[in-house]
Amino acid sequence: MTPLTGLLAALAGFTIYYLAVWWRGVAAARALVTVTPEARTGGFPTAPQLGLGFVTNFFDTLGIGSFAPTTAAFKFFKMVPDRLIPGTLNVGHTLGAITQTFIYTVIIEVEVATLVMMIVAAVAGAWLGAGIVAAWPKRKIQIGMGCALLVAAGIFTWRNLGGAASEVGTLGLEGAKLVLGLAGNFALGALMTLGIGLYAPCMILVSLLGMNAKAAFPIMMGSCAFLMPVASARFVEKQAYSLRPALGLAIGSVPAVLIAAFIVKSMDVTTMRWLVVVVVTIAAGMMLRSAAKGE
Repeated sequence: MTPLTGLLAALAGFTIYYLAVWWRGVAAARALVTVTPEARTGGFPTAPQLGLGFVTNFFDTLGIGSFAPTTAAFKFFKMVPDRLIPGTLNVGHTLGAITQTFIYTVIIEVEVATLVMMIVAAVAGAWLGAGIVAAWPKRKIQIGMGCALLVAAGIFTWRNLGGAASEVGTLGLEGAKLVLGLAGNFALGALMTLGIGLYAPCMILVSLLGMNAKAAFPIMMGSCAFLMPVASARFVEKQAYSLRPALGLAIGSVPAVLIAAFIVKSMDVTTMRWLVVVVVTIAAGMMLRSAAKGE
């Protein structure tokens, strides 16, 4: 068995774990009287919830990221209570991230040792972060996510202005650069549980460390695919997510990823990133305003 085959086999195991935890969590939530109504509510997702899952994961596959746009949509259309947004993002977008990873780790070359260590660092950060964020009160979530959205807007702006993206560079890290990469991905894994998407920051991180920007795709997608089942399990255990919107994101994600990866493949997303900057900045203001007013 090659290292890459072993990695994909491990990902298959994480996928089964994620689905099993979610299934058990839903069954347990429905059996409890004290569970929050948002976590207990069953039924098939609505058309807007499915559409949001499709659109955000389509552009996510092309490198935009899904967390910031989804958070903005949740806030604008009041789909999910603020306190449950981090958990809903992680639980709902996991299946899309897993699908992307199965595709891009095969078609894009990257040093396997670097890939595996970066993934492990991100998973460790997510395990720590999810346990903390899932227990936070609503106001703390609002402040944290408002700041997270502003960070995302700044990152999108920097990338649109040409920051850190390079088509030349190494396919792996070693020495001090590897240590910095692992520390950075650990922090990004923890922050992702708060709603700061990992894709754009991870691409910037590996590019600054001298790696080819394309090599960031299997690293950032693999990190998410392995850390999100771990984070999702903690959010599900604490019933800190909203079931139907999360299910809508999950169901809409798979066809969107397949279409983006195998049919569209690439497109100019600069205009879309500028639109995301505007939308998430407004959503950040709304989130922080809600926190200030105690809504």
